[in-house]
Amino acid sequence: MNKTEVRKDQHITINLEQNVNSALTTGLEDYVFNHQALPEIDLQQVNTETTFLGKNLKIPLLISSMTGGTDRGDRINCALAEAAQVSGIAMGVGSQRLQLEKGEKKPKGLLRKIAPGIPLYANIGAIQLKNGYGVDECQRAVDMIEADGLILHLNPLQEALQPEGQTNFSGLVRKIEEVCRVIEVPVIVKEVGWGINLETAKKLIQCGVSAIDVAGAGGTSWSEVEKHRSVADQHYRIASKFRDWGIPTAECINEIRLGLPKFPLIASGGLRGGLELAKAIALGANIGGIAGPFLSAANRSVESVLTLIQEIELELRITMFAAGVVDIQSLANTPLVRKSK
Repeated sequence: MNKTEVRKDQHITINLEQNVNSALTTGLEDYVFNHQALPEIDLQQVNTETTFLGKNLKIPLLISSMTGGTDRGDRINCALAEAAQVSGIAMGVGSQRLQLEKGEKKPKGLLRKIAPGIPLYANIGAIQLKNGYGVDECQRAVDMIEADGLILHLNPLQEALQPEGQTNFSGLVRKIEEVCRVIEVPVIVKEVGWGINLETAKKLIQCGVSAIDVAGAGGTSWSEVEKHRSVADQHYRIASKFRDWGIPTAECINEIRLGLPKFPLIASGGLRGGLELAKAIALGANIGGIAGPFLSAANRSVESVLTLIQEIELELRITMFAAGVVDIQSLANTPLVRKSK
């Protein structure tokens, strides 16, 4: 294994075995639906189907980018893809930097063969655009999995906490703009768990991105992950200080939706089930993304992933029923009540 492969497998192990949750919460717990005692709908009529970036989804759900490139990561992705295909939801793969560096040795489009009917998103760290990558590498990542779009992830704090991190983010806006202008698929930009604010969202829209994934604070904290990778006491101590860093997911959604009422928005960062997914959509997200629970499930089996998706869907449907809404469009127009503190 090279250093990148070792790091990727360390990330998987740490996420599965350690408590790497942020000290912050998503903020979604501050909101409740207005319960409808007489909803005047049938639970069986509740329709969770939607469209996102021109693709149909049976549930407004994305399996968020996590891993890939190592044998262990690829097994996890294959399990996720199989379950996503059965369930009709979207999936993003983890960073494809390792595959691009090694040259793809696995059959081209393997995940697409497993999941021919789902929205599938390629993924590269945006910082790589400052380190020799360009449109060609982005297109290779897309072609490698026959993806419907490209995710560029932003992770400045994580890079700063890695001894091997790449931290020259200057001029990255122009690099993202070039990719958006040339590449033939939609470009989605996401954070990795510390959130995107309105100011950054506006910069990204000017670059030409097609959607933003806020990936707010409240779920996995990658400063905690990097803390557990530390071999030096100094790195451990410094990483520990950032456990409560970031913008909570609900705050990201509220701020961006207020300033950009119509722009396609994914809400991820600490979502765990159907109730939180429903809240995120009611606040203004188009779909929600979930990562951590899917990693644990995929590490067990495809059946575990399918069971988790079914539970999320049922929880979403029951939430919509109890709130008196019959479809996702109605859910998006359902006001939430903010709890008094």
